[in-house]
Amino acid sequence: MSKLTHFDQDGQAHMVRVTEKTDTVREATATGLIVMQPHTLELIRKGEASKGDVIAVARIAAIQATKKTSDLIPLCHPLAITHVAVDFSLEPERSALRCTATVGLTGKTGVEMEALTAVQIGLLTVYDMVKAVDRGMVMTGIQLLEKSGGRSGLWRAKPDKPDKPE
Repeated sequence: MSKLTHFDQDGQAHMVRVTEKTDTVREATATGLIVMQPHTLELIRKGEASKGDVIAVARIAAIQATKKTSDLIPLCHPLAITHVAVDFSLEPERSALRCTATVGLTGKTGVEMEALTAVQIGLLTVYDMVKAVDRGMVMTGIQLLEKSGGRSGLWRAKPDKPDKPE
């Protein structure tokens, strides 16, 4: 097992020093689902939710969340993000809405946390927008799909074992 980087030799939490690291192009993609009643998914699909266009609002919230990640997660570095793409897709067979976020930059540290934060906040915004008709929605399967750049290079989740790198 590799050393935990957010702790010093005395076991105290600290922000990792990235001063000497080389700037590289870095990108991360994360995904997750919100499962709901079929009627709720249909309201979203038709754009008939009482609070407005659920997907448009959730996309903006997810993009904003990437920029606030270091405010939310104490040891994350503030980053100069250069690209965020957020996609929502209906999965009617699961009665679910999938959020996938890709975040990129050229810098000294990765954007995995930013991509995961985008997905979480995107899904939470969906919940907020339609909770009046479906309080039993469940967010699930939130995971990193891929990251590239930096010293460790490319990492991809295996489809059958999402927590194990290829």
